[in-house]
This record gives sequence, structure tokens and C-alpha cells, in this order.
Amino acid sequence: MDDSFPLPSGDWPELKPGWVWLCGAGPGDPGLLTLHALNALRQADVIVYDALVEPAILDWAPQAETIYAGKRGGKPSAKQRDISLRLVDLARAGRRVLRLKGGDPFVFGRGGEEAQTLVQHDVPIRIIPGISAGIGGLAYAGIPVTHRDVNQSVTFVTGHDQSGETPSSLDWQAISKGSQVIVIYMGMKHIAQIAGALLAAGRPASEPVAVVTTATTPGQHVLETTLATCEADIAAAALEPPAIICVGRSVLMRQVLDWQALARGEAPRNTDPLGRGRPADIA
Repeated sequence: MDDSFPLPSGDWPELKPGWVWLCGAGPGDPGLLTLHALNALRQADVIVYDALVEPAILDWAPQAETIYAGKRGGKPSAKQRDISLRLVDLARAGRRVLRLKGGDPFVFGRGGEEAQTLVQHDVPIRIIPGISAGIGGLAYAGIPVTHRDVNQSVTFVTGHDQSGETPSSLDWQAISKGSQVIVIYMGMKHIAQIAGALLAAGRPASEPVAVVTTATTPGQHVLETTLATCEADIAAAALEPPAIICVGRSVLMRQVLDWQALARGEAPRNTDPLGRGRPADIA
């Protein structure tokens, strides 16, 4: 067990031999790990990690063997069945297994599939939630996923399904009408189809859109655009995944809440981007 990062005193759970803990590593910044995740890193014999796990996080578990199991769209990747059964084999070998996944394991991360496989093979599990990029990544961009003056609902969708195509099961008409803010994971490849579907469903061409790439890391980039121009603007900026896409007026709040720019000494672009005409503390 590595004690380089001591935990506060408390009754912390023990990662026992033969167990698999499925843990969210957050959107990138190692500081966004939970204490339960740190506890798991200290105890693991072997860590099976995804492509979006920040490499520095693995340095916090020098005692553990590390196994890469990343899946990236359009690139050679391990098959999901092989990953799940590898976890079973490692547990049956008496290893203390940490399955480390970017973001949250149950938010578009296949954590449910892996956990179900483990239970079906009588492997004991524990789930450790993590900060999802659709919330934490947008927060680092200065975009609140909910805001009283903007939305009373938010919808999280994936930009592709198991086939790699835009999910045919999504009812974009219903999503467009039912949610003021839409957060899209893994949507860069199909942004033309997604934007077209939302426009066809009645969203205005001027709808604010933000694209946040490599969120919460030093390489984070934020593109502010609109629903009508996002495809061309993404291409012009040569943006690459991983990315979170936010559609809705909450994107405007970045004009006042871009806290990283404020920390660099830049002035807010607009302290009243929603045009309320009154201080924020007045309801």
C-alpha cells in the first residue's frame, strides 16, 4: 500500500483480494479525484485504466501494475467483452483490481456493462462515482450546466452508439422541445447530423454552443459558436476529441464566469450576459 498521500482519519473501505472496484477518475485534472478514488489507488495491485485517465493519476499508485484498456473512436481498441472478462480473470487470480475510468463509470462509460459481467461471474464489486466531464468539464470552462434564469432541465446524450453512428433511438424532436440545455458526449464526429437534427426540431440557428476539448487539463480549449455555424467553426479551429458539447443559453454565462481568464487578470466580457438588467443577487 502506498502512503504518499495520507487520507484523513476515518473508516476507509478495504480493497480486498478478488474484488474489483470500478472508479471514476474525473474529467482530467487529478485534483478532481474523490478521496475514495485515492484510497483505491493506494491499495490496488493492478489498475485497468481507460484512454481518458490522466497519466499523472497512475503515478499515485507506484505499487500497482497498470494495464491499458482504452477505447477511442476510430482507433484500434480492445473489445469490451475482452476488457470485462480480463477483470474477471484478474479478480479470480486474487488481485486487488481497480478499474479506473474517465469521468464517472456510469455516465456513458460502459461501467454498467462491466459491473454486470463481474456480478454474473460472482466477483464482488464496489462502485466509486467520479465527476463527469459533462458537469466538471463545463464548470472549468465557466459554463454552469444549470442556471435559474436559463434552464430547469438538462439532457445528457451520447453522440454515437455501439455502431459508432449517431444513436437512432434518440428522439431529437422531444429532446429539443423538452430540455433547455443539452450536453453531448462524444459528438464531434457527428456534429453535422446532430446540429441538423436540432435545427430541424426547431432550435434557433443562433442558439449558443460551446465545445470544450480536453476539459480540465492544461490543454483545454473552448470554442464558443452557434448551432448554425458549429460544424464549420469546429473544422476551422481544427478541434479534436475528446470533447464535450453544450447547447443552450447557459453557454452565454461563460462571458462572466470564465474564471480561468479572470485568474489571468482578464476582465469579464459581459457581467450580464443574459440581459437580466439587474444584479445577480436580486431574484
